Amino acid sequence: MFDGLSDRLAGTVQKLRGEGRLTEENIQDALRDVRRALLEADVALAVVRDFIDHVKTRALGEEVLTSLKPGHVFVNIVQEELIKVMGESNERLDLSAQPPAVVLMAGLQGAGKTTTVAKLSKLLKDREKKTSLLVSCDVYRPAAIEQLKTLADQVGAEFFPSSTDQKPVDIARAAIDYARKKFIDVVIVDTAGRLHIDTDMMDEIKAIHAAANPVETLFVVDSMTGQDAANTAQVFNEALPLTGIVLTKTDGDARGGAALSIRQITGKPIKFMGSGEKVEALEPFHPDRVASRILGMGDVLSLVEEVQQKVDHKKAARLAKKVQKGKNFDFNDLKEQFEQMQNMGGMAGLLDKLPGMPGMADKIKDKVNDKEMSRMVGIINSMTPKERAFPDIIKGSRKRRIAAGCGLQVQDVNRLIKQQMQMKKMMKKMSRGGMAKMMRAMKAGGGGGMPPGMGGPGGMGL
Repeated sequence: MFDGLSDRLAGTVQKLRGEGRLTEENIQDALRDVRRALLEADVALAVVRDFIDHVKTRALGEEVLTSLKPGHVFVNIVQEELIKVMGESNERLDLSAQPPAVVLMAGLQGAGKTTTVAKLSKLLKDREKKTSLLVSCDVYRPAAIEQLKTLADQVGAEFFPSSTDQKPVDIARAAIDYARKKFIDVVIVDTAGRLHIDTDMMDEIKAIHAAANPVETLFVVDSMTGQDAANTAQVFNEALPLTGIVLTKTDGDARGGAALSIRQITGKPIKFMGSGEKVEALEPFHPDRVASRILGMGDVLSLVEEVQQKVDHKKAARLAKKVQKGKNFDFNDLKEQFEQMQNMGGMAGLLDKLPGMPGMADKIKDKVNDKEMSRMVGIINSMTPKERAFPDIIKGSRKRRIAAGCGLQVQDVNRLIKQQMQMKKMMKKMSRGGMAKMMRAMKAGGGGGMPPGMGGPGGMGL
C-alpha cells in the first residue's frame, strides 16, 4: 500500500534535504510535487486542497525558513499533517458494554465483510482474550452463511446458525439472546451487501441496527476503490451511526487514496486495515505509523508487535541455539523460516515496514515474490524426513522424485538446494561473528545471498 505515493514523496523529500535553505520558490515546487503525488494516489480533491493549504501555511512560517535543517523540518510538517488527515491516533474498539458487546459490520458486496468478521474475531481472541459469536444476517446468499461457518471453525469462534427463510432482524435478536445465555463476550453480526447502495438495503440494515443496538458499527470498504470508498462510506454514515471504518485489500492497493480521504470526508476513524485472505491479516490502523510508511521511514513498532505476536519464540530460540552450536541448517529449519515469514504477511509485508524501502523498490521489492515461498514449502513437503534433515543425500533420482511430487521441475529443486546452502553458510557466519558478517555476505553476493523468497541470481525465478 502507498507504493506510488511513497516513491513520489521520497523523491521530493530527497530534493529538499539537499537544499541549504528553503525559499518560497522551492517550497512551492515541493508542494506542487506533493499535490500531484496525492492526486495520483486518488486522494479526494477537497482533502488534497486542505492538506496542501495547511502544509503551505506552516512551511512558509518562521518554523521552516529560519531552521538550520529546513528540509527536515518540512518533512516533519508533512508527516504531522498526514497524521492529522488520517486521525491522530489509533482508536480501539469500545467493548466496555455489558456482555455481549455487539459489533455490526456493514458494507457493499465484495468488500470483504465476511472474511473481516473472522479476522476481527481472531484478533479479539488473540489480543483481548475475548470470546466471539459469529452470525450471518445475509439471507440472500446461502454461500455467505456457509462461508462464515467455515471461517468460524478456522478461527475457533462459535457460530450461530441462520437460514435464508429467516428474517435478518430475528436472526440478530436470537444470536444476541444466545450469547447472553452462554456468557459470550462479543457478537459480530455480518450483514448482507449489495452491488450498489439501494433503499431496501439501507432500510434492512437500519432495522438490524435498531434491534441489535451495537456498541460498534463498522463500515467495511475495499481500499482499491480509492476516493469512491470515502464517498460510499459517507452515504452509509448518513444512514447509520458508524463508529469506525475497516479498510480491506490494502495489499492490492498501491495508491492509498482511501486511507487518506476517508477520515476527513466521513469524520469517522479508520480502526483496522486488512490485507490478503489469511485470518491473521488484520491490524489496528495507527495513523502515525502509516504516515511513517508513506514517507519511507518504516513502521518498526508494528514490525516488533508482529514479531511478538506471530513468531513462535520457542522455535526461534531452538534455531538460535542450534546455530550457536554450529549444527547444520537443514530443510526443516528452512521450512520453519518460510512459515514464520508467511505468518507475518510474507516478505513484501515485512519490507513495507522497514525504513527506507521506497528508495529500494527497484532493487529489492520488485524481486520479492511470496508465491515463490509457497512453492519452496511445497518442494520441502515432497521430501522425506531423512532428506529434510540431511540435505546432502539429495542427488539425481531423489531430485526427480521430489520434483514430480510437487509438480515442479528438477531445476526448481536445484535452486532451492542452492538457497538452503546459502542460508547454511550465512548461519555459520552468524555463529562466528553475528549479524554484521551475514549482512556483509549478503551484499557481497550481489543478491544471490538474499534470504529465500527474494530474487537475485539465487532466486527461484519461477
